[in-house]
Amino acid sequence: MSGSSAPDERLTPDLGFGLGLRVEHYETVLAERPAIDWFEILTENYLVDGGKPLHYLDRIRGHYPMVMHGVSLSIGSTASLDFDYLAKLATLARRVEPEWISDHLCWTGTHAHNLHDLLPLPYTDESIAHVVDRVTQVQDFLGRRLMLENVSSYVTWQASEYTEWEFLAAIAEEADCSILMDVNNVYVSSQNHGFDPLDYLQGIPVQRVGQMHLAGHSHNGSLIIDTHDHPVPDPVWELYGHAVARFGSVPTMIERDARIPPLGELLVELDHARALSAEVVEAAA
Repeated sequence: MSGSSAPDERLTPDLGFGLGLRVEHYETVLAERPAIDWFEILTENYLVDGGKPLHYLDRIRGHYPMVMHGVSLSIGSTASLDFDYLAKLATLARRVEPEWISDHLCWTGTHAHNLHDLLPLPYTDESIAHVVDRVTQVQDFLGRRLMLENVSSYVTWQASEYTEWEFLAAIAEEADCSILMDVNNVYVSSQNHGFDPLDYLQGIPVQRVGQMHLAGHSHNGSLIIDTHDHPVPDPVWELYGHAVARFGSVPTMIERDARIPPLGELLVELDHARALSAEVVEAAA
């Protein structure tokens, strides 16, 4: 897949406001059909041959649009791309027919060892060229554009030549891929590394942002950890307002991966995101 988009062309459809699909909510979703515009599924949970995960996936997919979000692509690794994994990914995509497929701009291990973490890359020309080549291979294999998410980070590389946002923007433009802007991750990293999160938002090409994540985090003294086990806090809501002012009404979802509350509590947060986005867009009109 090659070529670039027109300057004002949105690369993904405007789905509205969604949630991450979690096991705890399967039955409630099917019974109540809540006012959720779409669901994001964790790809690795459904790379199976059968059983309950696919049973519920198929039933819920019959009522809601879906997108696929993975954690195993390891697009920044120096290890060879895992084409067995990509083949399974493509098979699942044919089943789900997702609006898009996303993963993280990171590496997760090397030499067949998965460190089970989303690790940052050195922000260098060499890394940009390496990731662009791998993204191009993945997009050609899948026959669709990939979406890359910015990760939260707790360490930096002395070799870095660019800011994180310059690095992310360069890869998105050169590989012609989309960006999943995790607003919580921007906030977490800005606090850990001492940069202005508004500079980050301003450095990202508007038309490349196809989705946004909102989540909570945990404070550990001077370090903030992206844990996805709390409601979205006020500073992240504030930053989301700035993100909407910058990127417009982009498909947005609430991420919750631990201490998962009843679905109703997440719907309250989702309604807040919907209202805040509408308020910002109206103010800018």
